[in-house]
Amino acid sequence: MTSLLTNNAAIAALNTLRSIADEMNTTQSRISSGYKVEKASDNAAYWSIATTMRSDNKALGAVQDAIGLGSAKTDTAYTGMESAIDVVSDIKAKLVAAREPGVDKEKINKELTELKNQLSSISKSASFNGENWLYDDSVGSGTTQEMVGSFVRGSDGNVSVKTISFDTSSSILVNDAAASGGLLTAGTSATYSSGTTTTTGTYYLISSTAGTGTGTEVTLSSTTTDNDIDGMIASVDKMLQNMTDAASTLGATTSRLKMQDAFVADLSDAIDTGVGRLVDADMNEESTKLKALQTQQQLGIQSLSIANSNSQSILSLFQGG
Repeated sequence: MTSLLTNNAAIAALNTLRSIADEMNTTQSRISSGYKVEKASDNAAYWSIATTMRSDNKALGAVQDAIGLGSAKTDTAYTGMESAIDVVSDIKAKLVAAREPGVDKEKINKELTELKNQLSSISKSASFNGENWLYDDSVGSGTTQEMVGSFVRGSDGNVSVKTISFDTSSSILVNDAAASGGLLTAGTSATYSSGTTTTTGTYYLISSTAGTGTGTEVTLSSTTTDNDIDGMIASVDKMLQNMTDAASTLGATTSRLKMQDAFVADLSDAIDTGVGRLVDADMNEESTKLKALQTQQQLGIQSLSIANSNSQSILSLFQGG
């Protein structure tokens, strides 16, 4: 039936054009934004996951910055400790040289004094951002330093920040408030052989401004006996062992921070990739779809034009009469 009031063919063609226009708008939006899920209305579940993971990724970026700060602190402390070990090794060598008969112990002591001043300088200079893990001037020597290491979201959705810690009480070399708090200011006991007798001597290398450490300071004079020098050498060697242990712990902490930094960087990249799979538009697919929709739109317009022309042909019936 042909009707002047209802053109079913035109209505069908118009509905098709509207549907094509809606799909074109969606496709063009994806092409312009690069997202197939840009708003919650596009896909509420994927949008929620992507938003949460982007937020976590920003937190991981802050973790990387914090790890960089922690690495700078440990690197500074390790560099200072390494330099201090070299100086203490020189002191041990000077003491061994002083054991030689006929050596001028007074002159060697002047060298020891300068080396000890250098140790104090190294300890006080090994500071980064106001934190010094080799020097302290408080009675409670050393603290546990915590450095941000990771950001964790548990399976229950709760988040937490994990830290990497280092106890500076094992690395403090000089403590000017409590001599017992420093590896070089506290007295270090060591057993050594003196002839056929085994003796234990206690010596400290640097005199703290707050007082002296336990035992005797490592210093030479013309009256210093070979037995005293043997005790000094044994104690300084024990100090070197303690410093080497502290340097090893610092090195292990630095290595841990570097590994964690690399892991966080890889994790951040993996999260970016995962979020992209959920919400990024496939540009090849969308561009192909746009071409097809443009063709469908042109065909729809032609169909609508044909449908509209059919109703106008009825006029010829009336004009012929």
